[in-house]
Amino acid sequence: MVLAGKIALVTGGSRGIGRAIAERLARDGATVGITYARDEAAAAEVEGKAFAVRAEFGRHGDAAALWEAFDAHAGHVDIIVNNAAIGRSSDLAGLTEDDFDEVFAVNVRAPFFVVREGLKRLRDGGRIINISSGAARIAMPEIIAYSSTKGALDTFTLNLAKELGPRGITVNSVAPGIVDTDVNANWLRGNAEAEAHAASLAALGRVGQPEDIADVVAFLASDNARWVTGRVVDATGGAGL
Repeated sequence: MVLAGKIALVTGGSRGIGRAIAERLARDGATVGITYARDEAAAAEVEGKAFAVRAEFGRHGDAAALWEAFDAHAGHVDIIVNNAAIGRSSDLAGLTEDDFDEVFAVNVRAPFFVVREGLKRLRDGGRIINISSGAARIAMPEIIAYSSTKGALDTFTLNLAKELGPRGITVNSVAPGIVDTDVNANWLRGNAEAEAHAASLAALGRVGQPEDIADVVAFLASDNARWVTGRVVDATGGAGL
């Protein structure tokens, strides 16, 4: 197994894309720790995980608390996947200052400090994979704050790759498009018109599945991607071409 002996952390790994990533890394042989915010039952159902820790992001000290809990299970980490995020936001007119602060705290500040606090535990030759979004490169004013956080995350990826390169650590972003997860369920599932429209936005003509993203992450986590760093890997199925 390509990740045998590796230890991975997947934030927001109890459902959706994060769950698919955790399960794929586990199938590849990694010992996987996941974080969850509230749904302990969902976290317990993730197949192949080694342990789960509760971690609520968006508060000062959240990253330090996460790693303290992680340390009770593992003494180091090889792969960090920053997946936990607030999935949507309002448009410019409807966005409150509190909403703005929250989405940036969870989607940008938390990954920043998860990495900073994790570097002393991350072994040389490790992997950092940030889950971004196709919305960072496609204008979507209806979710302007969310899109902006993902653009910031991609810039974070670029700078980290340069800083950590001497340690053999690769840093990349994966940018999904519309994916059939719980976050999109209320408007996508059971709505044939919405599903058809979402599928039409991708060159490959369908809505993405969590496993589509997990497979890309698994590649970047493996030694096969040892010469790829500082990149945003588009995983939208060709949206916006």
